[in-house]
Amino acid sequence: MAEAQGGANEGVSGEGRKPLLRALGGEAVWPPPMWLMRQAGRYLPEYREVRAQAGDFIALCTTPNLAAEVTIQPIRRYGMDGAILFSDILMVPWALGQPLRFAEGEGPVLEPVRDAAAIGALQLDRMRERAAPIFETVRLTRAALEAHAPKVALIGFAGSPWTVAAYMVEGHGSRDFHTARGMAYADPQTFGKLIRILVDATTDYLLAQIEAGAEAVMLFDSWAGMLSPGQFRRWVIEPSATIVRNVKRLHPSIPVIGFPRLAGPLIGEYASRTGVNTVAMDTAMDPRFAASAVAPNVGLQGNLDPLALVAGGIALETEARQILAAMRGRPFVFNLGHGIEKVTPTEHVSQLVRLVRSGG
Repeated sequence: MAEAQGGANEGVSGEGRKPLLRALGGEAVWPPPMWLMRQAGRYLPEYREVRAQAGDFIALCTTPNLAAEVTIQPIRRYGMDGAILFSDILMVPWALGQPLRFAEGEGPVLEPVRDAAAIGALQLDRMRERAAPIFETVRLTRAALEAHAPKVALIGFAGSPWTVAAYMVEGHGSRDFHTARGMAYADPQTFGKLIRILVDATTDYLLAQIEAGAEAVMLFDSWAGMLSPGQFRRWVIEPSATIVRNVKRLHPSIPVIGFPRLAGPLIGEYASRTGVNTVAMDTAMDPRFAASAVAPNVGLQGNLDPLALVAGGIALETEARQILAAMRGRPFVFNLGHGIEKVTPTEHVSQLVRLVRSGG
C-alpha cells in the first residue's frame, strides 16, 4: 500500500507536491513548511478531552480512532504542513513484550532489560501483531488527510535504538541513563545484541507505517548527546545508518528525518553517515553552524526553543526570525528544538504559524 500511497507524490514536481515532502526531498521551499514536535498534546484542550475519554496513555495510543483524531487536531486548528502520528517511542519495546506503564507524574516505567535472558525474552516475531492498532491509526489518519487536508503530509516515527535501549535498560526516564551507559561500556556484547534487535524491530515498525500510508518517517534519538564521540558513532550513527539503508532499500522515495539531540559538532558526521534526508536540530544547535556542517543537499529542521514559544510576543518573533534568516536558501522545515511544552498558550502557536507563513 505504501508504494502506492507513500509514492503518490513521486513523479509530481514543483508546486504539485506537498510542501513538506518538497523540502524533505531537498528543495529550498520558501516560506518553509512547518510542523512542531509534540504538536498534538496536553497544551490543546481538545486533546485533553480525548485523553480523558481514552483512560490511560497506552489505551490512547492503541485505540486507532482516538489516536487518529489526536493526530489531526493540530492540523484542524493551525494548518501545519505535517501531521505526525500520535504515539510514543516506547511502543516498540511494548510491542516486543516488555511490560510498560505510564505513571502519573512519574513518566514511563518498564521492567528493566539488563541481561541475555531478558533480551532473549523479547518477541520480535510478534511486534507487528501487537502494534497493529498503531498501523491502523496511520491508515485512518492518511485517509482523513487525503479527504480534508490533501496538502498535509503524514509523518511516521520511531525512537532510535540507543534512546529506546536506554529506557529499556534503565527501566524509567533518567537525567543521565547511568545504568544503560555503563552496560554499553562494560558489556558491549550483550548491549549490542539488544541494539541489533532494536534495529530489526525499528526497521519493521517503520516499514509497517509506510505500508499503512506514512509519507515520511522520523528517527528520534533524544538522548544521543550524552554519549562520548566513540560511543555516539557506535550506538547512534551505525544503528541509524542500518535502519535508513533498510528502509530506503524498499522505499527509496520515502524521506527520513533524523534527530540526534545534542549531537553538537557531530551533526555533520551523523548527516553524512546515516544517509538521512533531513537532520533535525535541537535547541542548543546554532543553525549557522549546522548549515556549514551539513551538506547543502541534506535538509535541516528546527529549532525554535519551546520556551520561546511559551513566552510569545517579541521574544518568539526574534528567535524565529533568526532561524529563518539562517536557513533561507537551503532545504528547511521549521520546527521546535524539542517537544512543545504543555503550558504553551495556543495563541502563541498561532502567532508562530503566521510569522513562518510570512517568511519572517
